[in-house]
Amino acid sequence: MPLNRRTFLGTSAAAGAGVAIVGGSAVPAAAHGHGDGHGHGRPPKRYSFTVMGTTDLHGNVFNWDYFTDKEFDDKAHNDVGLAKISTLVDQVRREKGRHNTLMIDAGDTIQGTQLSYYYAKVDPITAKHGPVHPMAQAMNAIGYDAAALGNHEFNYGIPVLRKFEEQCDFPLLGANALDAKTLRPAFAPYVIKRMRTPHGRDVKVAILGLTNPGIAIWDKANVSGKMVFPGLEEQAAKFVPRLRSMGADVVIVSAHSGSSGTSSYGDQIPYVENAAGLVAEQVPGIDAILVGHAHLEIPEYFVENKQTGKKVVLSEPLKWGQRLTLFDFDLVWEKGRWVVEKAGSRVLNSNTVAEDPEITKLLMDEHEKVVAYVNQVIGTSTAAMTTAEAAWKDEPIIDLINVVQAETVKAALAGGEYAALPVLSQASCFSRTAQIPAGNVTIKDAAGLYPFENTLEARLLTGAQIKDYLEFSARYYVQTAVGAPVDTAKLTNADNTPDYNYDAVSGLTYEIDIAKPNGSRIVNLSFEGKPIDPAAQFVLAVNNYRASGGGNFPHVPGAKQLWANSEEIRNTIIAWVQAKGSVDGAQFASVDWRLTREGTPVF
Repeated sequence: MPLNRRTFLGTSAAAGAGVAIVGGSAVPAAAHGHGDGHGHGRPPKRYSFTVMGTTDLHGNVFNWDYFTDKEFDDKAHNDVGLAKISTLVDQVRREKGRHNTLMIDAGDTIQGTQLSYYYAKVDPITAKHGPVHPMAQAMNAIGYDAAALGNHEFNYGIPVLRKFEEQCDFPLLGANALDAKTLRPAFAPYVIKRMRTPHGRDVKVAILGLTNPGIAIWDKANVSGKMVFPGLEEQAAKFVPRLRSMGADVVIVSAHSGSSGTSSYGDQIPYVENAAGLVAEQVPGIDAILVGHAHLEIPEYFVENKQTGKKVVLSEPLKWGQRLTLFDFDLVWEKGRWVVEKAGSRVLNSNTVAEDPEITKLLMDEHEKVVAYVNQVIGTSTAAMTTAEAAWKDEPIIDLINVVQAETVKAALAGGEYAALPVLSQASCFSRTAQIPAGNVTIKDAAGLYPFENTLEARLLTGAQIKDYLEFSARYYVQTAVGAPVDTAKLTNADNTPDYNYDAVSGLTYEIDIAKPNGSRIVNLSFEGKPIDPAAQFVLAVNNYRASGGGNFPHVPGAKQLWANSEEIRNTIIAWVQAKGSVDGAQFASVDWRLTREGTPVF
């Protein structure tokens, strides 16, 4: 039976490498030896230990892609999932000795695959006598010591998160996730683990958890009035000295925040999104930071603390369980305390090992349930639709995303102040291999059209701002002179713009003149058959990634937010197809935009 989190926070728990202190509940110290190890010509006492870390697991237990319904694979032949991570963890523990290791995570655990969706929405963990979340089962079996909260932990609402927390045998940490009324931490801020050394002197290792202030924007509907999220640096500056005064020999931060110092918030909140590097630079007393959120691979990165000049080691293992970070610490006993002499990090690749049969056996039933679920027929389609040419043509399959988004926003704004405004919608060709077949349509077909975890918002824009937005999007095309041959293999991705950063906008009509330079490509921009009024107001149905600055499109991040929800767009598409029963492109597909050169269509 998993520990109840409410009980756990007020007591000590024997776990992992020794005794834990969570969020400030002290436990009796182990019997200590005497002497500092330097007298009588003896060599100094030394001790080494390893902290393993994962981040951005996003609901991946198995090396499986539920959208293609086959084993996960990408161009680099990465593998994913906790079953692979478990094998790596076992190898490290055998090499180092389990009592000389800790296992932590930096957040975004319970959202991202159809497996995690299933246990949040279809067979929810919050139901009376509901199931135990597969991620909790896997992480408990692996023996995690702590996990920081990620922003996506809040996507399914606080009750799902609290239930997941209760099901974990380890604390979920968030020193900057505060109760909105009391401004006290709503989760355990830290945990202190004791490492037993051969010298009769324990090493006290503090793990401080920090999450992303962007939760206040991205999951406003779930957290507004309930929790607030101050900046990482501010909260670290409060807690690190406290941990040191409590006798922590080593301080590790698990931060669901990238290392780059950049932000996608615009001026919406005064905090930095990717603040892990700033925490290392500004807050003295930290030895290492496990970085999350940015989905990057950083094996080892040193940041010098401005106050002390000490180097702090940062590492970010690649998302979904593709990598495992190892922080190696070498300590020496000096002047009656343990001191970190050396700290470094590296990553292990999960594609080098097989899945742990203990994990696959533990969760095979849950996996098979979800495979059956994604293969469920939810409707039919009168014709096949594909994204094969959607990067340069207005295709019905992208219109499908836009019609679902526009209808959802219209329904949400109905009866309100903005109900009369026209609703436009943006969508990208996320994958050039997505398809809706003629005949039966399954959940995986609909979900494969929208592989990202984006949610939907409504923002208020003017006609002039929409034109700027479209001009920015049109930079995606390589300038191609009138009469020059057009090779679709070389036409797109100008300036390395990925497909997901090219938006088609529905609800108006326009041409993109690819012979013209950037900034003057949008021609014949019309609404309801007339040239667009630059001052007219429009509602843009837009995904939260774009709305919060993803892709750096103009105007949207600073535009007034009229509505937002936390339902993933792909699941809104699934529900729409289920409700309609049949998808008929003839009812919603229209050619709103085309590529031209001096008025002549390219295709």
